[in-house]
Amino acid sequence: MTSTNRKIDHLRRQIPGFACEPGCHDCCGPVTASSEEMACLPHKSVAEHDAALAHWNCVHLGPNGCEAYEQRPLICRLFGTTASLPCPRGRGPETPTAPEVEKQVHQLIASTRQVLV
Repeated sequence: MTSTNRKIDHLRRQIPGFACEPGCHDCCGPVTASSEEMACLPHKSVAEHDAALAHWNCVHLGPNGCEAYEQRPLICRLFGTTASLPCPRGRGPETPTAPEVEKQVHQLIASTRQVLV
C-alpha cells in the first residue's frame, strides 16, 4: 500500500457518513480523483464516460444512486459534511467533518494528479 493510499484510507475514516434522501443525487456530478482512488473504482469505458459527461453526470451514477458508493472519492465523501460543501437538501451528519480533516483532503487533492471520474 502506498503512502497516498494510506493517507486516503486515514482521511476516509475521519469523514462522517450520513443518510442521503432516498433517490437524491443533487451533489453528484463529474468530479476529479487521484489515480489511487480511480484504481478502486469500477472500470468504465470511454463511451460510458462520454455519455455521462454529455448529461453532466458522474459515470458511476446509476438509476438507484451511486454504484461505487463504498469506493467513492474523498471529494464525494465531503459533500454534505462541511459548511463549504453543504447538502442541497439540508442533510448532513450529526457532527460535521473537522475543519482540519477537510483541509487535509483539499491539500491531498491539490498535491496529487487528478483525473476526471
